[in-house]
Amino acid sequence: MDNSPARGTRDLLPDAVATRDRVLGLIQEIYRRFGYQRIETPALERIERLTGGQGGENEKLLFRVLRRGLDEQLPAGPLADLVDLGLRYDLTVPLTRFYSQYRAELPQPFRSFQFGPVWRAERPQKGRYRQFYQCDIDLLGEPSVLAEAELIEATTAALAAVGLTGTTVRLSDRRFLAALAGAAGVPAEARAGFFVTVDKLDKIGWEGVSAELVAARGLPVEVVASARDKIGSLTDLPADKVADVLAEVVPTLPEEVAQDLATTARSLAELPEVRWSFDPTLVRGMGYYTGQIFEISHPGSAGSIAGGGRYDELVGRSLGTEVPACGFSIGFERIVDLVTPAPPAEQLAVLFEAGVPVPTALAVARRLRAERGAVVSTVRRSGKFPAQLARLEGWGFTGFVSVKAEQDLTELPDVRQLRGDQEAQ
Repeated sequence: MDNSPARGTRDLLPDAVATRDRVLGLIQEIYRRFGYQRIETPALERIERLTGGQGGENEKLLFRVLRRGLDEQLPAGPLADLVDLGLRYDLTVPLTRFYSQYRAELPQPFRSFQFGPVWRAERPQKGRYRQFYQCDIDLLGEPSVLAEAELIEATTAALAAVGLTGTTVRLSDRRFLAALAGAAGVPAEARAGFFVTVDKLDKIGWEGVSAELVAARGLPVEVVASARDKIGSLTDLPADKVADVLAEVVPTLPEEVAQDLATTARSLAELPEVRWSFDPTLVRGMGYYTGQIFEISHPGSAGSIAGGGRYDELVGRSLGTEVPACGFSIGFERIVDLVTPAPPAEQLAVLFEAGVPVPTALAVARRLRAERGAVVSTVRRSGKFPAQLARLEGWGFTGFVSVKAEQDLTELPDVRQLRGDQEAQ
C-alpha cells in the first residue's frame, strides 16, 4: 500500500509544525492589538454559495461533495443534481455567510481574523497545493478608506513581526481600472479579458501583453497603445500627486475614487518602514472586488505574499442589504517558506534508568520545567549511551539530565548539553 498523502497535499513533521505555530502566534498577536477577533467557519459550505460567480477562476477548482444516500452506482443526470456541498476555496465567502447570520451579535464595525485550511483542485506543482492554509483579516461595516489603510498597516506590521523585510505594498482600484480601460477605448464587453491579459504583465512583459490584446482579445493596435501610454504615465507616483495625476490621465475617473486612493497613499507614506507604490496594472482575479485592491510582494517570492481589497456587494447577497467590507489575506504557506527558523529553544531529556520509579522521573521533569522554563520530556535509558545521545540530538534535544536508581535527588542533577559537549559524548 502507498503510504504517501493524497496528491497535492502533504504531511508536516514536528519541526515544520513548530515553525508554523510560531509564525501564526506572532501574526495573531499583532492582529489582536489592532482589535481583530478570531472566528472559525466550517470547511464545507452549500454549493450554491460557492458557485455564485464571485470566486473567479477559483470556482473552476472547487471540490464538490456528493449528497448522502447515493449508491455506488451514480444515477444518471447533471452533476449539479448530485452535489449539495463543497469544500471552501477561500475564507472570504464563508465569512460573508457568517456575518449575515450573526450580525446582530457582533460589534460594529466587525474586525474578523481567520486562519484555516482551504481546498482547490490545483494541478500539483512546487509551491501549489490542493490543501493549504489562509490567514485573513476583514473589516466589515466600515465604508471609508479607514478600512483599507488599517488593513494594510496591520498586515505589514504582522509580516515585520515574523521577520520579513524588504516587502512592497502595491495599490490600485477596480473602479480606476474600469475608467482607465474606458479612457483608452476598450469596449465594455472586452474589459474583463483586457484585465486578465494586463495582469500577466510581470510574467510576459509589455510585448507579450500587447500581442495577446491584439491577437487573442481583438483590440485595435491604437487602443492597446493608448492603454500602455496611460499606464506608463501612472507609475512611481508620490503620495501627494496621486489624486492630481489620476484626474489628469483618466478624466472620467470619479473624484471620490481619486481622493480615496490619495488618502490611502498618504496613510502608507506616514509608515516609515513601509514601501509602497501605486500600480496601475494590479488587477487581482476575484470577481467580488468593488474598490481598492492591494498586494504585498517580497523579493524572495515569485508571487505576492499577501493580497486583498474591498468587496462591498458580497455580504449584501446574503443579508439583503449592502454592507461595506474590506479584507486582506496573507499567503501563509509562502511566508513560512521565507521566514528564518528561530534558534532552538532549550529542550531537555530526563534520561532515567530501569530502576528509577516513574513518579521520581516525572518529579525531576516537573522541577526542571518550573525552574528553567524549558521543554522537558522523560525518556527511558536504552541501548548504548553515546548512540542514545546522538538520537536525542537528532530529535532536537539540546541537553539532558541523567537519573539513576538510588540517586540522591535533593538537588536537581546537572544539565549536560548535547551540542558541542564533548564530555557528554
